[in-house]
Amino acid sequence: MAAWNLRFRQVHLDFHTSPCIENIGGAFDRQEWQAALKAGHVNSITCFSKCHHGWSYHPTKVGRMHPHLKFDLLRAQFDACKEMDVNVPVYLSAGVDNMASQEHPEWREVNANGAWGPRVIDAGFHKMCFNSPYLEYLCRQIREAAELFPNADGIFLDIIHQGQCCCRWCLDVMHENGLSPEVEADRKKCAKFALDRYYCETTAACLAVRNDMPVFHNSGHIPRGRRDILKYVSHLELESLPTGGWGYDHFPLSAKYCKKLDLDVLGMTGKFHTTWGEFGGFKHPNALRYECAAMLAYGAKCSVGDQLHPEGKMDSSTYATIGAGYEEVEAKEAWCVNAEPVADVGLLSSEAVRHSDRTNHPDAGASRVLLEGHFLFDVLDADMDFTPYKALVLPDDILVDKALKKKLDTYLAGGGKLLLTGESGLDPEKKKFVFDIGAKFDGPSPFQPDYILPVPELQPEFLHTPLVMYLRSQRIRATNGTALGDVHDPYFNRKWDHFCSHQHTPNQPQPSGFHCGVRNGNIVYLAHPVFTIYRGYGAVAYRDYAVKALDLLLGKDRSLRTNLPSTARVSLMRQPAETRAVLHLLYANTVARGGQITLPDGTNTGRGGIEVIEELLPLHDVAVEVKVPGKFARVTLEPQGIEIPFSVEKGRIRLCVEEFTCHQMVVLHYGTAR
Repeated sequence: MAAWNLRFRQVHLDFHTSPCIENIGGAFDRQEWQAALKAGHVNSITCFSKCHHGWSYHPTKVGRMHPHLKFDLLRAQFDACKEMDVNVPVYLSAGVDNMASQEHPEWREVNANGAWGPRVIDAGFHKMCFNSPYLEYLCRQIREAAELFPNADGIFLDIIHQGQCCCRWCLDVMHENGLSPEVEADRKKCAKFALDRYYCETTAACLAVRNDMPVFHNSGHIPRGRRDILKYVSHLELESLPTGGWGYDHFPLSAKYCKKLDLDVLGMTGKFHTTWGEFGGFKHPNALRYECAAMLAYGAKCSVGDQLHPEGKMDSSTYATIGAGYEEVEAKEAWCVNAEPVADVGLLSSEAVRHSDRTNHPDAGASRVLLEGHFLFDVLDADMDFTPYKALVLPDDILVDKALKKKLDTYLAGGGKLLLTGESGLDPEKKKFVFDIGAKFDGPSPFQPDYILPVPELQPEFLHTPLVMYLRSQRIRATNGTALGDVHDPYFNRKWDHFCSHQHTPNQPQPSGFHCGVRNGNIVYLAHPVFTIYRGYGAVAYRDYAVKALDLLLGKDRSLRTNLPSTARVSLMRQPAETRAVLHLLYANTVARGGQITLPDGTNTGRGGIEVIEELLPLHDVAVEVKVPGKFARVTLEPQGIEIPFSVEKGRIRLCVEEFTCHQMVVLHYGTAR
């Protein structure tokens, strides 16, 4: 599908509105609408054709207009935006539709037990089956919206998911394809048939009027390794609300993969303190300032989620908050257009290789280690080119089949380096390592947890005694490789008939004879799933151990070093057309606040801890040493336009930023120094 040039400052305006509420859109005012967008520095806003409740917000011959809407609200919003050169993508709920489900309950997804979700007595939206006639109904709605708004700036389709449905149509599909509804794998195959049909038919409906209509199908996460769905989208929108369950480390991981897919990328956060559907909830403006800056730093445009009041009146507090972030984005856009990431390390995604889900812990843990260690890295799938990277990280559970081994062998032969952890590097049967790691393999450890005492080069600065490792290791003994430390076994595993203290058994004083890691040439192997352990437990010692192992492998090949704290983030982008590189420095202090509470009547309310950004504290005397090919004439802080001193030694630029708050772009201008 043709590429689409996204705008930088977007709003995704939810409008999921109950039929029990009257006066829908009654307070809409064109001038007030336009004033809110101006206050927010917004230049694109996604507005609703159809919501999750199933109602349309314009006259329709296919669906049902909201029973308490008396005019064409989408047209009024659309025209008001176009008057001020604000783009308007059009939204339709695809995966859920309560109005359609009430008229056609047979179109709903049904699980293998014959049950719907949610229960009839529960509040919630009804998931529809894409194998049912609902798909044809949805496509007619999409075509109608495309005809009514042929100059829309895209069509956004939401909740693209198909469960293991066993409705009458899915049973027919399974029967026709020799599948059994009693087998989970077969139900998943049937679901994939439904999704494939969905993508093909809905995309065709979007393009029925204009073959260059931008299209995006949203499922809340861009699945790594699913290249097959990219032909159905014009760009990627990375839904990632830090306070809504995604956390602050989800977006960098997602963006670093999506920037390798040759599509324009839009980040999507929310103005909410929690997540979608929170009326009257606001995050601090400083949080949005940081989140928007992070989108720019990782090469994405920006989108902020909002929800319009049923009466159609824009919230002034919301657009003042959005404006706090977008005023800064507007000033920075010139240094972010057509920016390409610079990376030393390729993180080969476990999710992509294993086709696992979004809760993939090895990827999340590895990304967190690399971010906190201030490595320049991209996230890869197995089809991407490995050759640009000085080192590849295979986190924790990547079993290597013949095709992947052939590709990695070529990479190693060209001088590439590998960091393997846990089961990564084993063959698909987990019988042997497919590379010569320099050690004898004796299978998984019988102990969990066990302990490690790394060699001094890999020890965290504050650690000189055995460190507990909570997840099971692989047993290795160094042979032709260099041992990187010892494993200490516990006296025994904790069981009912022999246990010690409150948690786990202490380590035996003497080493077990097995090693915690080994280096053989360009391969470093760590015997524990260290990235998953760090994701689960967060101990600084685990991160430092992994960072030092990667530093051992990279050596002098590492392009960037800095004294930024681990909570700060750094990225380096290249703008070839502008003959410059842009270094992004990011810092915000996140604090976990909130928690579930139990009221006197036994009701549980509140939520688990939410990462909150309030104060933005300055960082001082930030030193950076970076190696980028080419000569540089000057270094400036942007958008301030302030030139700062720098020095060059052995091809490395050294500079110091005296102070910055939240986000600072340091621009390296190619040319001959004066």
